[in-house]
Amino acid sequence: MRLPCLPVIPLLAASTLLFAAVPPADPRQSLMDAMVTELTRNQQQLQLKGHEPPYFMSYQLKDYDQYAIGARYGALFTDGTSHDRRLSADVRVGSYEFDSSVPEEMDFLVSTKGTSFFARPDGPIDDSPMALRTALWLLTDEKYKSALAQFLKKKGEDVYTVEDPKRPPSFSKEKPNVHVQAPVAFPFDREKWRKVARTLSGRFNAHPELFDSDVRITADKVVRIFVSSEGGRIITEETLYGLHITAVTRAEDGQLLDDSRDFYSPTEAGLPDDAKLAEATDKVISELLELRKAPAIDPYTGPAILAPEASGVLFHEAVGHRLEGHRQDDDREGKTFRGQEGKQVLPGFLSIFDDPSTRTMSGEPLNGYYLFDEEGVKGQRVTLVEKGVLRSYLLSRQPVEGFLLSNGHGRSQGTQKPVARMANLIVDSSKQVSDVELKRQLIAEAKRQGKPYGLIIRDITGGNTNTASYGYQAFKGVPRMVYRVDVKDGKETLVRGVEIVGTPLSAVNRVLATGQKQGIFNGFCGAESGMVPVSTVAPAVLLQEIELQRTMEGKDRPPILTSPSAASQASAKNQ
Repeated sequence: MRLPCLPVIPLLAASTLLFAAVPPADPRQSLMDAMVTELTRNQQQLQLKGHEPPYFMSYQLKDYDQYAIGARYGALFTDGTSHDRRLSADVRVGSYEFDSSVPEEMDFLVSTKGTSFFARPDGPIDDSPMALRTALWLLTDEKYKSALAQFLKKKGEDVYTVEDPKRPPSFSKEKPNVHVQAPVAFPFDREKWRKVARTLSGRFNAHPELFDSDVRITADKVVRIFVSSEGGRIITEETLYGLHITAVTRAEDGQLLDDSRDFYSPTEAGLPDDAKLAEATDKVISELLELRKAPAIDPYTGPAILAPEASGVLFHEAVGHRLEGHRQDDDREGKTFRGQEGKQVLPGFLSIFDDPSTRTMSGEPLNGYYLFDEEGVKGQRVTLVEKGVLRSYLLSRQPVEGFLLSNGHGRSQGTQKPVARMANLIVDSSKQVSDVELKRQLIAEAKRQGKPYGLIIRDITGGNTNTASYGYQAFKGVPRMVYRVDVKDGKETLVRGVEIVGTPLSAVNRVLATGQKQGIFNGFCGAESGMVPVSTVAPAVLLQEIELQRTMEGKDRPPILTSPSAASQASAKNQ
């Protein structure tokens, strides 16, 4: 007898609903499980006979997705995507008090001795747990051998070193963090941005004096998986969209001049709309045309106002880098602020702190935001200078005398070793005046010093600084839009051809007053551990004295012929 078919239908429907209700597996979790499995195996078994096993290990996988579109002269030059995975392993021999860790450049020298093979830091872009474990196995083996060799070398060198009871531990003990961030959307409207790139770059064609230009749109997503032998288990995702407009020209005397606008946002929708981008492009064009005609000025020493973005670069270069923790105990460093804790180092109306946990300021996103640093420590706000008094340093898991715990500032690019770095450096002032009053004080100070003019620096491309003990403690800034302010009538005249130079403590201790509005400088900072996204938030500052030297003058001729587009336009008009 045949059974009726009707009851089968609801059973199939229920089964379908049951399977539909099960969420798809998270590939990030399977990758983390593979990392934990290999970490545990090495932690339990990795030991060269007669020598110490690792006391600490951590693995990190970074999954990179990128879109990049670039256009010049109204046409696309770049249109690509990339997907890459990179691995890093931190393997330490010894103990928290004294271990094998050394600066990355010294570790490299040890690890290359007597070997003809190097484990590649590439990770599989397929979600293959066994392939991932195999790549980590080779990397761990190499790191352990290098760490063991370095540990023995350090122990030998320690025989010749005077005992220092104040020597800080090699590695800080931190509470492990467990955090799995939800996936972050990563849209990219390729057709839209192709059109934007072509349109914006085409606006430069009408100005043959600007002989080269570039419009670049990038979108980057980084998925990071971190595991450690202490129990750290972290998955985070970060996205950063960038839009960059640049152009170059030459003045009649041959000096190369450039100008740009840079926009960053953690979301695609946060980038400026078409109207704002067109306005920014036209501003680059007009500023460069003005700079071509601007007079070059001689070297200058005297009072100056730095607009908020320029002020931020000053504090970043002159102060921020010198408060990075690892510089305080390194004999190769100048140690500008070593031993100054609790002492006055800046004017009493200035305070500085760094806060990677701040995502936005006045509605504008900050590049330096993150949840956890490269060592698995939560990013924390730290007060560096309070009312002119030094309070703390930017700290990774490399302790500093008197500061034995990390405040979540161990940062790096890619697979490089993390060191203490800035994130969102924020400058606060209790001596604020209006822009009008700041300019009045500039003129008054210039008169007092017998100067025919003061300066206003409204834009700056960036800067650099030397913190090493073998060099001079100095910094340099590259201003772009500099205005000479006549002390007689306050008239502002655009000038060119100078760059800011000076010694850090001298410069920042000559701040007389600040503006009321804070400006945001978003960008990237390069140092020992690579390029990392950073922000500086600061008000305009009036400096009692600033020194400007002449830039490289350049004597190159501009292109001899006009551009093809300009020649074509001229031909069309003559017909």
